Amino acid sequence: MNIKSYIDENKDRFLDELFGLIRIPSVSSKSENKDDMYAATGYIKKALLDAGADLAEVIPTAGHPVVYAEKMINPDLPVVMVYGHYDVQPAEPLELWSSPPFEPEMRDGKIWGRGADDDKGQFFMHVKAFEYMVKNGLPCNVKFLIEGEEEIGSPNLGEFCQANTDRLKCDIILVSDTSMIARDVPSITTGLRGLSYLEVEVTGPNRDLHSGLYGGAVANPVNMLAKMIASLTDENNRITIPGFYDDVMEASLDERNEMARAPFDIEKYKKEIDVEELVGEEGFSTMERTGMRPSLDVNGIWGGYTGEGAKTILPSKAYAKISMRLVPNQNSKKIDELFIRHFESIAPAGVKVTARVLHGGEGYVSPVDNPAYRAASRAYEETFGKKPIPVRSGGSIPIISLFEKVLGVKTILMGFGLESDAIHSPNENFPVWNFYKGIETIPLFYKYYLEEIN
Repeated sequence: MNIKSYIDENKDRFLDELFGLIRIPSVSSKSENKDDMYAATGYIKKALLDAGADLAEVIPTAGHPVVYAEKMINPDLPVVMVYGHYDVQPAEPLELWSSPPFEPEMRDGKIWGRGADDDKGQFFMHVKAFEYMVKNGLPCNVKFLIEGEEEIGSPNLGEFCQANTDRLKCDIILVSDTSMIARDVPSITTGLRGLSYLEVEVTGPNRDLHSGLYGGAVANPVNMLAKMIASLTDENNRITIPGFYDDVMEASLDERNEMARAPFDIEKYKKEIDVEELVGEEGFSTMERTGMRPSLDVNGIWGGYTGEGAKTILPSKAYAKISMRLVPNQNSKKIDELFIRHFESIAPAGVKVTARVLHGGEGYVSPVDNPAYRAASRAYEETFGKKPIPVRSGGSIPIISLFEKVLGVKTILMGFGLESDAIHSPNENFPVWNFYKGIETIPLFYKYYLEEIN
């Protein structure tokens, strides 16, 4: 049976099974969801066994467990390892969702729910593609590694990989956790930005003070934090941390010209997020700013009284979470140190500053001249009718660079999401057309990968 017929016969079941996984609130950053993490791994283990894996197990780590599965049909054939993650971002603010985040539903041709795209919907495509191949001729050996800590920086997966190098031995790693340029413009992600993510705390007086009695005489931590953050970028939106750009890999003119080939409608881009103007580092296009240039953003800021009505205080403390997206050659630990040193140095008199690293990871660049890339390109071209465009993503998947370091294996990023899928935001969604298209395309990768290496 061909893949299109198989999808058509089983499409409702595929959705029902995915919906069951989305219903599990596997939020890795919240301790209250610990039991849900185990519920998700049990669900995935069963799905992989039902799909045809000979072995599937839930393996504890120092944090959340991983699911490992395999089907080894011939030791002389190559091994493709599929990586994905079952953990999701917190759903808050809940009031901004049009439907409950963990009660998935179909609306307007889209699957709505937290994790619908990132990454439950995308890695589940591989489970269903694997199911089809097992029943209709699996061309090579397959392993699955599905983790539960990607959204918090994969803090324990590196140690797991180092302890299980023999078990995880493979020839290529296949991941769907990225997006395409557009529904009718397929693309393969060839680069990811790294990440440095910290939380800062600014402390002033030893308690909240009456703003009338003390205002104007005592440094206000919220005011000071706002000024410090504002100074982290200059008038050209360049980051002012000394040494920050020292290791940045500058893109060549050829690379910039290649990126400029990708279709990009700036007016549509602005309309989709409802902004009148775009802001970024001077001298670079929007796609360059998000794909090959580093950035710094405040992800959250709080302090003082934020409840209903008035409470006129001068707060004792102020906090912020700050992330920096990094590009190849920048080292996250070095950037952590540079940031902390600089942030402490610019603290005004009257306040104390502390900063702690939450998580981070390195950037990654995948070559476009290897057999796996060519196989992915051929697969997209067959199902979409056009050759995919190589692009660099502004997002981060911290474990990808570690895979290469620990396992010595390249990764191919075959994403099927869209920018409009609102990952990490309220109303996350995944077009059902893309879900089925992914299932249709993935088996072709295996077919062409064997051809390319032989």
